[in-house]
Amino acid sequence: MDIEGYNMPEDRYYEEGHCWVKEEGALLMMGMDDFAQKLAGEIVYVQLPEPGKTLTAGKRFAKVESGKWLGKINAPVTGELVEVNDELENTPGLINQDCYGKGWMFKIKPSDKAELSMLIHGPDAIRKWILADIKKFAKT
Repeated sequence: MDIEGYNMPEDRYYEEGHCWVKEEGALLMMGMDDFAQKLAGEIVYVQLPEPGKTLTAGKRFAKVESGKWLGKINAPVTGELVEVNDELENTPGLINQDCYGKGWMFKIKPSDKAELSMLIHGPDAIRKWILADIKKFAKT
């Protein structure tokens, strides 16, 4: 779904910090959304925590840097970090090139998938959220 030039696939869940989450069997794949990667500019560093780390919904567990921005990555759900995209260590720009594909960041084994209901999901909710953030960030 295109919203004012931002590609926001409807088949994903989004958290307020502009990370997407997609169900992949028992796991959740996670990455930065198109809005965040465009706002940040060229990504130059991604912190890749060790798999096995316990995550708590809403708590920071990693960070991402561009030439002009330092962002924190919060856990979208409570669970265990089971895999990181090691390619981002040498090529963090994959996030800019393909944020929903090769630029994925983390895979999480959720403690309870019901927590997904706390995230932004569905075309109407996604559109309303992105339009509000476009206005908010235009003022900064």
